[in-house]
Amino acid sequence: MRKNKDVNFPRLLLISIVAALGGLLFGFDIAIITGAGPYLTIAFDLNSIQEGWAYSSLLFGCIAGAFIAGRLTDAFGRRKLLFFIASLFAITSVGSALAYDLTSLVTARIIGGLAVGGASAIVPMYISEISPPSRRGSLVSMYQLFIVTGILISYFINYLLSGTGDANWRWMFASGAVPSIIFLIALFAIPESPRFLCRIGSREKAFSILESIGGSKNAQKQIAEIEESIHNTKVSFRELFKPGLRKVMLIGFTLAVLVQLSGINIIIDYAPKIFAKAGWKLDAGLFATFGLGFVNFLFTWVSILIIDKFGRRPLYIIGSIGMSLALAGLTIAGLTGNFEGLVVLFLIMLYLASFASSIGPVFWTYLSEIFPNRVRGAAMSIPVFTQWIFNGLVVLVFPSMLHHLHVSLSFVILLIFALMQLIVAIRFMPETKGKSLEEIEKLWK
Repeated sequence: MRKNKDVNFPRLLLISIVAALGGLLFGFDIAIITGAGPYLTIAFDLNSIQEGWAYSSLLFGCIAGAFIAGRLTDAFGRRKLLFFIASLFAITSVGSALAYDLTSLVTARIIGGLAVGGASAIVPMYISEISPPSRRGSLVSMYQLFIVTGILISYFINYLLSGTGDANWRWMFASGAVPSIIFLIALFAIPESPRFLCRIGSREKAFSILESIGGSKNAQKQIAEIEESIHNTKVSFRELFKPGLRKVMLIGFTLAVLVQLSGINIIIDYAPKIFAKAGWKLDAGLFATFGLGFVNFLFTWVSILIIDKFGRRPLYIIGSIGMSLALAGLTIAGLTGNFEGLVVLFLIMLYLASFASSIGPVFWTYLSEIFPNRVRGAAMSIPVFTQWIFNGLVVLVFPSMLHHLHVSLSFVILLIFALMQLIVAIRFMPETKGKSLEEIEKLWK
């Protein structure tokens, strides 16, 4: 699709980058436990169940954060909530670093999860609402790019600090305060969402923001579409699962469940543990994990470059196929006694490349597009809330799975869900490429 020449792309890009910094902190907080975990497990003498709780506690905070943020953002706006989230990121980074036992660590991580969950609900929605249709896919995909950038940075910090003494895990957590403060300061440079402003009656402010991004003609057209959509969409939170919205809510819910049960955060959080099963030592495993972070980062760029050209549905299908092949390979390697060294590294790289170039960015883009204007915050909170529940559950139980089950059985379970994800993408995902948010809303009527 030809890009609109009236769009002030430098301003639009700046706004999107600032908002996407919330994704960087999301990725950083999720992945910093990868390096800190093995050391704090020793420091606090944790068993496999306690280890799973230490790794997953942040994710259970994310459940509450996503649910609360979805409701609050419709009441108070996207920008105000982002300021609160940035503050929480900074506070909990320091709190995790000062933890003196498992309970204090888990408490700090759960509070940090409120920030991560809130960011996951608000940031992609905000970028989606401020972007024109021709740019929306690539700009919302920047959120996923910043998530994997945060993961890559945390992997690098973990590797640098891996041999610096017994308190190294504390410095790993504390380092998150720096990007949190940068995010907090940068938020002063971005406006409120024009769609939220229209919803609360601030039409002139909304028009001014849209005009500064896309020119007067585009702003007039967008304002008219937004106001018509808001006027014609008279639904409340309790009505989200009634016939008019049931289909879109079910699709969002199903994608949210499968994106986690197919294993992405198991791979991200437990890569060193998986490498240990393949015969790697801890330092070598952390270095290999940094390599995985680079693959994740590199292939996310692929999605940004092609998502607005090829669309959401084809990428979801291709990515699900690649993930399934990688998980099948890991299963076969476990069954044949070849679960070792470079074989495991290659297959996990294939898995991450498939996810990063398609599923990761498309999932957040698709969720930010498919819900009606008037209830977007509340509606989007349901699948975001859902994916955090299943994220927390899989990360919580995986250490026990790996300990009690054969490694091949652990991966064949993930394979089944990756194949289910493929089926859902083929049969139930309508394409949203190139459509305005208001046009997408009409797909479900």
